[in-house]
Amino acid sequence: MTATAGDAVRPYRPRGGFLGIKRILPRTLFGRSLLIIVTPVVLAQAVATWIFYDRHWDSMSRRLAFGVAGDIAMVVELLEDDPTAEERERTLALAARTTDLIVTLETGKRLATETTRSRGMVAETLRQAMIERVRRPFTINTELVEDWYEIRVEIPAGVVSVMSPEKRLFSPTTYIFLLWMVGSALVLFAIAIIFMRNQIRPIRRLAIAADGFGKGRDVANFKLEGASEVRQAAAAFLVMRERIQRQISQRTEMLAGVSHDLRTPLTRMKLALDMLGENPEVEELKDDVAEMEAMIEGYLAFARGEGAEAVQPTDLTRLLNEVVNGARREGADVQLAAEEQLTLPLRPSATRRCLANLIANARRHADRIWVEASRMAGAIEITVDDDGPGIPERNREDVFKPFFRLDSSRNRATGGSGLGLTIARDVVRGHGGDITLSDSPHGGLRVRLRLPL
Repeated sequence: MTATAGDAVRPYRPRGGFLGIKRILPRTLFGRSLLIIVTPVVLAQAVATWIFYDRHWDSMSRRLAFGVAGDIAMVVELLEDDPTAEERERTLALAARTTDLIVTLETGKRLATETTRSRGMVAETLRQAMIERVRRPFTINTELVEDWYEIRVEIPAGVVSVMSPEKRLFSPTTYIFLLWMVGSALVLFAIAIIFMRNQIRPIRRLAIAADGFGKGRDVANFKLEGASEVRQAAAAFLVMRERIQRQISQRTEMLAGVSHDLRTPLTRMKLALDMLGENPEVEELKDDVAEMEAMIEGYLAFARGEGAEAVQPTDLTRLLNEVVNGARREGADVQLAAEEQLTLPLRPSATRRCLANLIANARRHADRIWVEASRMAGAIEITVDDDGPGIPERNREDVFKPFFRLDSSRNRATGGSGLGLTIARDVVRGHGGDITLSDSPHGGLRVRLRLPL
């Protein structure tokens, strides 16, 4: 199975949209689904709140303010009509007993020129009511005592000081309404999150299964679940997986059969050539037969790279040490620098074959080889550098094609069968990674492998 790094599941990245709206939208299906649910609720509550403030709260505030202003106007009128101090005291006592207002008369005083010290919409509404109902000079002070409003009105006899409690000017239904709106929205939001998580979970499992299959890993315990559309997509994935696995199995069996059929006539040709004796023509034919055997073995190795070897947790550091030590025993000058405990799911035999091919390819064309392995963001990166002649940039993609060789001759001493890099890339992509070529800082070729964790 061949899977490139581009086949891995990646988060969707919007390209931009009208006025850049797509840039601020959630990128996950879960976030967008919640947005679809929450947006109408928020808009409905915003409209309801606007109507409430525009109608109920405004009307209620005006009625309460005009009620207080009306009581003050009545007290002021009575005080102006009372000629004696006894009658004024009786009026003040009546006001305190029937209006919940604390009214005092400061005889002989006049209002100061200071401006009204009041703030808020309630004070502004009360000011409008005082202008319409009292129609006398007045001031409003909301900073004298907490939860109380001081209203001072000037009359010919002096200044009438009125202390009104805030409860006469403000209705708590505003807070009750807002708490009800916010509380119900939070409850609905929590319910929506629970239901959306249950609906998104099968889609996430399908994405994880597809990503794991693309990395050559076994997808265990995957079952159909979720909505009918999600089940349909999951069923299509299972059918696709079976078809790919069946195609790989058929190809491997076909190549094994071809190998068996070709080896028999090649063996007869080798026996016949041995009986002909030694001469230049016979040696050339022996080289051709050996070349054919090498090509068959290389092609079988290429097919085995996508075989049915199980993926298992593998210590990549240990595997690299084994491959490098094997190359050193064959006379290669290889230096290894790898982090400890680089463990990830791999096909050990296929990965060993991939690394061995890369080192053998570097050894064939260079004197020294440097191998490094380190953990990167979400992946492990392996680099194989050499001090050889390198590969021209125009040919760096061609060398991954099966049987492509920069050396066009058929001399096996100057090049292999042309499948080494092909097998290496096939193995790496079978694990969901990729392999690239570039210039090495040592003057030769750098092969970079990236294996996802």
